[in-house]
Amino acid sequence: MDDLTNPAELALASHAPPTLVIIEHHVLARTCILRILRREFPEFEIVEMPTTSGLNWLSGRDVRLIALNIGDKPITDPSIEQSLPLVAESFPNAYIALLSNCDDEATATAALQRGVRGFFPTSIPVEVAIAGLRLVLAGGVYRPLPIIRHDEASRLETIPAYTDVPELSIINKGNGATTIVPDKTMVDVTPREQHVLALLELGLPNKLIAAKLNLSENTVKMHIQHILRKYSAHNRTEAVLRWSGRLLGHNGHPRS
Repeated sequence: MDDLTNPAELALASHAPPTLVIIEHHVLARTCILRILRREFPEFEIVEMPTTSGLNWLSGRDVRLIALNIGDKPITDPSIEQSLPLVAESFPNAYIALLSNCDDEATATAALQRGVRGFFPTSIPVEVAIAGLRLVLAGGVYRPLPIIRHDEASRLETIPAYTDVPELSIINKGNGATTIVPDKTMVDVTPREQHVLALLELGLPNKLIAAKLNLSENTVKMHIQHILRKYSAHNRTEAVLRWSGRLLGHNGHPRS
């Protein structure tokens, strides 16, 4: 009987949609996350479980991402140090994301050093978290920068245009709000265009970009048109890829 049923089971598994896994101990939080992910990622099967002990049940599935909520635990907690290698070994092709009640730089850095591709403090807005998950699923890395003071954030608009290549990240300001700032610099790209590019990379639509940057949608469209021209890009996706270094730069050479 096993010989007859196994091929059918294998065929069924091969046609199953890719899977996202959420590991959250608390039932209410797990249920809320599950509903959000099912709404935002209808192309995926969303599986929830309280602990990593249920991962064996997913053997043979096309698991693309496993999100583990560690709560208040530090990365060095023995249970986390055991869970991360277990997840990586069980699903070597899946990306790992951590949800944490901590939003400090040391925790984020320690997570990335252990192979985590997405670090999500629970203090960030849900739309930013969803955009970050899309970035991770596309092969990118999501993490916040250290918390900065309000007076430091207010100086972002005075940053001049630069001459090197930038990487932008989301800064969590500790009150549920976020801001985008450049780590490095870019030829002929203004700070505001860098902000727009960072939000484009997260997959946000013009309306949400406008709301986050306190701009009109027409102004956002104008910035995107300027960005497309500067990168000789045919669309916003191509512009983001050139900016992030995954395509040739607008001068015809790979970005370094």
